[in-house]
Amino acid sequence: MKIGGSIVIIMATILSTSTSWCRSALAFLPASPSSTSVSSVSRRSLGSITNSANNARRMAAISSHSTLLGSGSSSSINGHSRSGSAMAAIKPARFSINTSSSRLFSTATEEETATTTESPTEIELPTNDSDLTLLKIRHTSAHVMAMAVQRLYPEAQVTIGPWIANGFYYDFYFPTTTNSTTGEVIPSRKLNEDDLKAIKKAMDKIISADLPIVREEVTREEARRRIELINEPFKLEILDSIQSEPITIYSIGDDTTTSGGGEKWWDLCAGPHVERTSQLPKKAIALESVAGAYWRGDESREMLQRIYATAWKDVNQLKLYKKRMEEAKKRDHRILGKKLDLFSIQEDAGGGLVFWHPKGSTIRRKIEDFWKTQHLEQNYDIVYTPHIANLDLWKTSGHYDFYREGMFDQMDVENEIYQIKPMNCPFHCLMFKDDIRSYRDLPFRWGELGTVYRYERSGTLHGLMRVRGFTQDDAHIFCLPEQLQDEIVGVLKLTQSILSRFGFDKYELMLSTRPSKSVGSDEIWDAATKALVGALDELGWTYGVDEGGGAFYGPKIDLKIKDAIGRTWQCSTVQCDFNLPERFDLEYVSAEGTRERPIMVHRAIFGSIERFFGILIENCAGDFPFWLAPVQMKLLPVTDAVFDYCKDVAAKAALLGLRVEVDRGNERLAKQIRNAEQGRIPIMSVVGMKELEEGTLAVRSRKLGDLGSFTVDDLLAELKRCDVAAEEMTMIGTLPENNEGETASSE
Repeated sequence: MKIGGSIVIIMATILSTSTSWCRSALAFLPASPSSTSVSSVSRRSLGSITNSANNARRMAAISSHSTLLGSGSSSSINGHSRSGSAMAAIKPARFSINTSSSRLFSTATEEETATTTESPTEIELPTNDSDLTLLKIRHTSAHVMAMAVQRLYPEAQVTIGPWIANGFYYDFYFPTTTNSTTGEVIPSRKLNEDDLKAIKKAMDKIISADLPIVREEVTREEARRRIELINEPFKLEILDSIQSEPITIYSIGDDTTTSGGGEKWWDLCAGPHVERTSQLPKKAIALESVAGAYWRGDESREMLQRIYATAWKDVNQLKLYKKRMEEAKKRDHRILGKKLDLFSIQEDAGGGLVFWHPKGSTIRRKIEDFWKTQHLEQNYDIVYTPHIANLDLWKTSGHYDFYREGMFDQMDVENEIYQIKPMNCPFHCLMFKDDIRSYRDLPFRWGELGTVYRYERSGTLHGLMRVRGFTQDDAHIFCLPEQLQDEIVGVLKLTQSILSRFGFDKYELMLSTRPSKSVGSDEIWDAATKALVGALDELGWTYGVDEGGGAFYGPKIDLKIKDAIGRTWQCSTVQCDFNLPERFDLEYVSAEGTRERPIMVHRAIFGSIERFFGILIENCAGDFPFWLAPVQMKLLPVTDAVFDYCKDVAAKAALLGLRVEVDRGNERLAKQIRNAEQGRIPIMSVVGMKELEEGTLAVRSRKLGDLGSFTVDDLLAELKRCDVAAEEMTMIGTLPENNEGETASSE
């Protein structure tokens, strides 16, 4: 149930993200100037073939080789679509082995290629923000579901039932008893799959009855009288939390209703809804699962049963949604994280604490190194701050008063109280205050990869997406009011540059303006909002406006990235802050010699390294681009006689900063190859006596198939170029002289 201004208060305790009432626009930003199209990569790589005598033969082989280059109008590498004449999207072929030949690659069976990662098709679906009709369908469906539940199980009490990103949910309370022996609290009914089927059938009956949905305004006293008549204590709590009047009620049916299974049903609600139940597309509504939840997110309160459901405008949209969900399951970062040995959550250490394994740590290091390089190039200073601070700091910042529930318990150190940090910003304020600042010094741009800790309830933890300890890619800018727009432009450009490196080039942008309760003067709010709008307009970016959705301390811009299968993820944010400079009494000396407050800007690009890594895993399904892959190339020695040769190659690669591994050779070669493919290794080479004698390597790309034979130096030079440029290897080496389509013999 959602009434007026109470919606945010109620939902904030239950949901990890709040529902927006406003419309957002999908911004298709121009490609980063530093990015290189696949077509230009192909031209440069093909142009670098040095043996001109073999060029004609090689090009003929390329045109006939089904796993190499094609002539499509677009290409999707790693799920990142780019335009222009480019490589066709190709399913890599597997290969079998002939230890006496460099011709190692042949097409595998359909069963063998089942684990090969293909570039997904982005699944476009409407959202609550973009489609008011869809939002109404979901909201009304939630009410119809609650009505059906209470008709089937009269003892059930309703709590809240909001729409969410892909549908809606409703929380129900069933009377409980306590086992005198175990102390277990047992509900009178525990909802299961059979119950969901019965509930859906009852919903369909209500929908078919074509019942009217009526909005009514009543006084607080009348609302209380009605709630007490039907004995709904949770509704009374919600009513007490509503500040505004009149109270709105939505009813399904009217006083004469007998069709659809019984009397009319009503709930406290702000709307909006459809006009009649028959407007709901019952075949596009599906009940998905049952989960546990606590009332108001408080573990000391009643345990509820939450029914999750999805609803769409038609059956085709529901099918697309199910297709997206199936694809999302294949990409689950928790499963891939274990399968690829990237990270783990060790319950012996506690929930929500991430252990980065060597391969995951390699990727993290690459992410952080790139982040640091980009920031240093944009004249940021990288800083480091402590993990704990005296309680007085958190009182000054306001975190102790307003964020105490999100902080871990206090520590007594020599009669001083310390707390571990949930945020980095107060530390940067102290650094600013450490010296007398002049207007000539500004702006300061201080970036920090700072690990913070927040108390998250165990029920909200989810892989890397919701954890208790995480590293924020924080930065704070202290600037003059007249510098603000230029600084915001710089932040947005830097955000685009960094995100595009990881393959994210579609975004949703939202500008959030002054809420009813805020700090700071009208003048400074107007100037800051104007600067944010000016920055977005200067860049020509499309954005939505969330009127009144800003933080109490300043307006902000939030950016959601769109992944390979069409999902959006909140990552980047840039926020003006008029609160902390006041609380910490931050000042600079103006040109006139007066003491003035600086403008403080909070900004993050990834949000947190952990969450961004989880998104990255799911975006590329664990098939990381070459520059990020923890192992970039795997050498598979056919015999012990070539093992030292492989080790020498790996050592040379390491000196160039490349990550090349040599298989230990403890398993059959076919199994080694399969392991390398399942490990999503971009480049592999089977090394036999021929390669040892000629000083070459036969190269296979996971994405493109057989690339031919190279000298070690030429190959490492090309791999280094790809690593630096963040490109995939497409260069063609020496291809077999004859019988290109012939299958090599198996081991």
